[in-house]
Amino acid sequence: MAPTPLELSTLGHRIRHQRVAHGFTLDELGERVGVAGSQLSLIENGKREPKLSLLQAIATATGVDVTDLLSSEPPNRRAALEIELDRAQSGTVFRQLGVAPVKVTKGISDETIESILGLHRELQRRERETIATPEEARRANTELRLRMRARNNYLPEIERLAEKQLKAAGHGSGALTHRTVSVMAGQLGFELIYAGDLPHSARSVTDLENGRIYLPPASIPGGHGLRSMALQAMAHRLLGHERPTDYADFLQQRLEINYYAACCLMPETASVAFLDQAKRDRDLAVEDFRDAFGVTHEAAGMRMSNLLTQHFGIPLHFLRVDGSGAISRVYENDDLPLPMDVTGAVEGQIVCRRFLARSAFAEQNRTTEHYQYTDTPAGTFWCSTQTGTTDAGEFSITVGVPFDDAKWFRGRETQKRDVSTCPDDACCRRPPAETASRWAGKAWPSARVHMHMFSPLPRGAFPGVDDNEVYAFLDRHA
Repeated sequence: MAPTPLELSTLGHRIRHQRVAHGFTLDELGERVGVAGSQLSLIENGKREPKLSLLQAIATATGVDVTDLLSSEPPNRRAALEIELDRAQSGTVFRQLGVAPVKVTKGISDETIESILGLHRELQRRERETIATPEEARRANTELRLRMRARNNYLPEIERLAEKQLKAAGHGSGALTHRTVSVMAGQLGFELIYAGDLPHSARSVTDLENGRIYLPPASIPGGHGLRSMALQAMAHRLLGHERPTDYADFLQQRLEINYYAACCLMPETASVAFLDQAKRDRDLAVEDFRDAFGVTHEAAGMRMSNLLTQHFGIPLHFLRVDGSGAISRVYENDDLPLPMDVTGAVEGQIVCRRFLARSAFAEQNRTTEHYQYTDTPAGTFWCSTQTGTTDAGEFSITVGVPFDDAKWFRGRETQKRDVSTCPDDACCRRPPAETASRWAGKAWPSARVHMHMFSPLPRGAFPGVDDNEVYAFLDRHA
């Protein structure tokens, strides 16, 4: 295998160090080893790889072993600085600037090189922070959603990995217990520790050095159970994740760890068997699937999006909508008309008022699913919606299918029906002409400004996580 530029540079510095230490000029050492001084200069500058016989001759002439010359350690502080600068100036981040590299000469002091290196380190740190504009984030999220749609939202390699880990932990059937999750963590060399002082910006913290996964002492609002958080933390190790290189990589990793947790909580074999029987009975229901595996309504609905198309040929849509009508999570492969911006992003868009995902907030009974048929420009869709509340406010979870597939689901007999012509503004966004003419120019509402509109996207390799808090937390518990 050919040596890398870094290895050649280090070798050159070590040869130069020995030459200077013995008081040889390039020509004097070259004469002793049988090469021209100019050839030796190329080797010392890392521009040419020397033959082994030449290395042996240099080692003999300078009174050292060949292994000393081949060491990967720079021979002195100056050499270490020059090697680091050479590496920084040959990197992608610097080359993209289009700036000429600094040529190091004897006249440049160590302090000057250190100052230049400080600028490079800051440049690289800012690059690692993977700051994304809102437009970049929306595009990355849209591309990920479209890739998953092309795969039926199904990742077979993660399905197999989860079943393998569950089998190794002795899990057979029923809801996955906290004890089994602890066993799974132990098989990976981790201990689960419940800490009441977790950083506010992190749901969990993994101490890779000491093999610990820190979790909150109780499940946090919104259905993010401790089992799921522990499984997500383990998934990073199982899936071989490295620090995210950009925002798209961060989103991909987040999707994969969520998928792995869902596969463990609702294993494919058992889930497909359950759904198959429910389909035979024409009684598919998110609430039954949820209760059978002891998960949240959202987790059960999203898991159906992984399995129904792949195993039963049923296209569907999944929506999580907040109380203002904004879509916060979405998946669809049944062509349900959804609002989107110019980038194709759906998240953050306001769903049609005629959709049950939004009108269900007016229902008095929040403990059960509600059903509706909705006529749209793309056809008629049936859906099931349940609402809930967290500290952040109201939300609804909707799973729906085209009209022809409603026959497999509980609630298909519903008489509730509505019509949506969105994205036509006349559907639910434009006020009726009579009302508009009555109040046009006579109303001046005070807008409620959402401060997140002005907030930059979270920074850092793990967006939104405060490194100071995390490291201080680890120091306290180490």
